[in-house]
Amino acid sequence: MKLTRCSVFRPMSSVMTAGLLVAALGIACRDGQDETTQEHSAGPTTAQSTATMEHGDEGSPGVSDGQVLFGQSAAFTGPAQELGKQMRLGIEAAFHEANQAGGVHGRQLKIEALDDAYEDDYAHINTERLIENNRVFALIGAVGTPTSRAASPLAHSAGVPFLAPFTGAEFLRDPRLDNVLNFRASYYQETEEMVARLTEDLSVTRVAVLYQNDSYGRNGLEGTLLALERRGLKPVVSWHYQRNTRAVKGAALRITAANPEAVILIGSYAPVVRTIELVRRDMDPVFMAVSFVGSNALADALGRDGAGVYVTQVVPLPQDGSIPVVARYHSALSEYEPRAEPGFVSLEGYLAGRLAVAGLEACGPELSRECFLRSLHDAETIDIDGIQLEYGPDDNQGSDAVFLTVIGTDGKYHQVDKLGDTYWEDPRTQ
Repeated sequence: MKLTRCSVFRPMSSVMTAGLLVAALGIACRDGQDETTQEHSAGPTTAQSTATMEHGDEGSPGVSDGQVLFGQSAAFTGPAQELGKQMRLGIEAAFHEANQAGGVHGRQLKIEALDDAYEDDYAHINTERLIENNRVFALIGAVGTPTSRAASPLAHSAGVPFLAPFTGAEFLRDPRLDNVLNFRASYYQETEEMVARLTEDLSVTRVAVLYQNDSYGRNGLEGTLLALERRGLKPVVSWHYQRNTRAVKGAALRITAANPEAVILIGSYAPVVRTIELVRRDMDPVFMAVSFVGSNALADALGRDGAGVYVTQVVPLPQDGSIPVVARYHSALSEYEPRAEPGFVSLEGYLAGRLAVAGLEACGPELSRECFLRSLHDAETIDIDGIQLEYGPDDNQGSDAVFLTVIGTDGKYHQVDKLGDTYWEDPRTQ
């Protein structure tokens, strides 16, 4: 059964300044790519996109006899760049896998990715460019709540599918957004699981919250407040930091002064790492972060000090090859980019790509946006190698799964059923 959700939909104005447009065009995806992704990028050039627009079916933008073009606006530079790069990597691996098998109904899948640096203004501009200039068939793998809030209204008004954004924001779960297909569980569901485990497993009552001061952080904060309220609790303190910064010293001081037993972290990996480091100078509460944090980047940055940090996830452990979909993900990732390490974000990207493939396959050779959306919404169950997704007329979220993981002394994530499992040891006591 799914949790009750409340939703907000606030379309943005399409008015932009010329200077902002120039700035956005100056941070196209190629500027943010590293050498590895440049060598293996599945994205077409602008010239290729123009060719798709000119030769595709006028009734189906982004579709030609031999190709389907998807678009992505995500962070490929800045503090959140690993999220965008890994999401794109997973999508590209899924598309490469399909293309190597002959494509979908004879069409190769391509993705054009533009860098928005995790800034909503750039996401707005990129989305207009992808829809109006590049004429993509669908948008896939947007990264972040504020950027999705800027992009989603443009996609909705144009009737463009908005597929598997990397965010658990409530506003995207609004059933009126019939062009949106979320893959993952919501932030409300992740924070509910956090508070349930803290109160039931450890009898914690003193909870602090660090949140990013934007729609993402406030949405996670709201979910936490609701989960605490259901148990007759309030946070001992909640404080914020500004997006795309590591300026968390003030927040860390307030958290430490409140003497919490646990800290729930609604942020991206760089400021979350800094907060953990600062708070641990004076105390050692339970730290729990939501999936958007960027799990692999978080563990890498914390090193041995990451032991005991919990993260809720919305996909299975990416190292567990005994899970059929993970084994196939490993194969696809290895075939596409042999040097890439499996991770939670790229696995979610891979599943997003597989969801796109499922919609294209179900729609058949006569492809249109309407058919694509209908085939996914109307399917009783979409089975992606054991991952079960269910949509419906008033439900645009496919999965409700939330997994609890903890970083061990080996620096790797381990799935656990409850807090306090003692298979790991705190390196500071050794």
